Amino acid sequence: MKKNFKKNKDINQRSFYFEDYLETNKKNKKLKETHSFQDRIYLLFFFFFSLILIFSIKITHLSLNQKNIFSLEKQKTKFSLTRRDIVDRNGVIISRNINTFHAAIDPRLVKDKKNLLIKLRLNFPELSTDEIKKKLNKKKYFRIKKRINQEEKDRFWALGEKAIKFEPFQARMYTHGNLFSQIIGQVDYDNYGVSGLEKYFDRELKNKNLLNQPLKLTLDSNIQHIINKELNSAVKTFNATGAGALLMNVNNGDIISLVSLPNFNINQRTNITDKKFINKITKGVYELGSIFKTFTIALALEHNLVDTKTIIENIPKKIKCSIHEITDMKEHPKNLSVEEILVRSSNVGSVILAKKIGEKNFKEFIKKTKLTKNPKIELEEVGVPHQIKWNRCKLETISFGHGITTTPLQATALYAAMSNGGKLIVPSLIKDRKIKKPSTIISSDTSNKLSSILRKVVSSNFGTASLADKEGYNVGGKTGTAESYGDKKNRINTFISIFPTKKPNYTLFIMLENPKINTDLIYNYRGIKTKAPYNTSGWNSVYVAGKIIEKIGPILAINNKEFTNHHVVEKFN
Repeated sequence: MKKNFKKNKDINQRSFYFEDYLETNKKNKKLKETHSFQDRIYLLFFFFFSLILIFSIKITHLSLNQKNIFSLEKQKTKFSLTRRDIVDRNGVIISRNINTFHAAIDPRLVKDKKNLLIKLRLNFPELSTDEIKKKLNKKKYFRIKKRINQEEKDRFWALGEKAIKFEPFQARMYTHGNLFSQIIGQVDYDNYGVSGLEKYFDRELKNKNLLNQPLKLTLDSNIQHIINKELNSAVKTFNATGAGALLMNVNNGDIISLVSLPNFNINQRTNITDKKFINKITKGVYELGSIFKTFTIALALEHNLVDTKTIIENIPKKIKCSIHEITDMKEHPKNLSVEEILVRSSNVGSVILAKKIGEKNFKEFIKKTKLTKNPKIELEEVGVPHQIKWNRCKLETISFGHGITTTPLQATALYAAMSNGGKLIVPSLIKDRKIKKPSTIISSDTSNKLSSILRKVVSSNFGTASLADKEGYNVGGKTGTAESYGDKKNRINTFISIFPTKKPNYTLFIMLENPKINTDLIYNYRGIKTKAPYNTSGWNSVYVAGKIIEKIGPILAINNKEFTNHHVVEKFN
């Protein structure tokens, strides 16, 4: 009995412990499941929180990032120039390399050829979809448009075509469009200079050791803009076919402005073949007419053959030379002083002085001044004056500017020498260059006398350039009306001015091609309202020069201390 009881007791005891274990185990299991569920919630919360944080950072980064988010190509984080900047005398950028793109198509990635062609036709009507279709069929990678701008790039991207690719490359950008077109020139797609300064200084502009040093020019963008604007207005006013202007410092040869019209936008990379777009100042070769009378007077004075007040008596109305007759455009007094011959622009008077000078002295002067040689300038686009054949009557016709050709650049440089004390300076477009000692072609005494006479051409009642007489600027100069060499139908009206004549600092050349009389234009001719009686330079080129000097004069006066390499001038006199 006792054994059974004990045995039963043991059995009951074991049963008791077994049931307690099961109950506890169930509770623990429930607790574990609860904790596991909470862990999953925490994990999900952390996951979504991380996603939100990542997107927030990305959105913030993109909003602050200045790069174009539309680009399908990786942009370079570091821009490394392959060509130097070109700047004007004040540091204003004229030419600079920038990152740009070509648009291309990879035919292997085109899913719907027809749809792509429709999109291109609608968004880029200037593109030939027939050509694109042919190239797509060849299944070879090709460019559809070279050198696209940012607006075009965004339009290509908006088409949503993976087949359209953007090829990055460095392109040359010209900040002023057509303002310096014939001077700066262009580069090709491989960044090689093909014209203008870009070609002349191609090696220097690509010099890796100088990439951070811009090529600094003597040109002034503000003055260039003013002269370009006035010259364009003159072309319209006088219905001219072209025009040119050159502003130069007479003491060091700095070219402050050079304009040739018509010009063109060098950013468009068009192939210019029409001769009307040549650089008329450096490449144009012309008979410049009566402006040569100044050189005749200079030689007569320099060789002490006459003085400014010497009276040339009994000047005939015409002089016969071979089968030709040389006359004046209008009647002059029978007796004229040497300075009056220049002031009134007498052809016959100039011929008389030339005969006194003689052919030998004239030949030596032309040789020394290199008027019939290629002009020296940092451009390859230069003209070649025709060689003179010293036959009968050549001396007579050269005395008043016919039968001899040169470029406006050389004529202007020679006028600078006539007014700066007789020093023949070399024109240049490059600032802070090494300047060689100039040669002397006339004495300072002759130069001073000429400046005084040129002032009277503008200020005298009998002068031919009265419309350039602007108060405060002491303008002097000489007019010229001639025909283009080899083309009798092409008329050239010119005016070369110097100012201020008491201490000359600048020379301005103005040329109009084939101007017409503007019958609606009313001139203020010394206080009298009048219309143009003749189609001569005194009524168009001089008029334009006066307007230009009036606008650029204050700027030049303010910047005058900058032009002190050889001649210190504190202010205009």
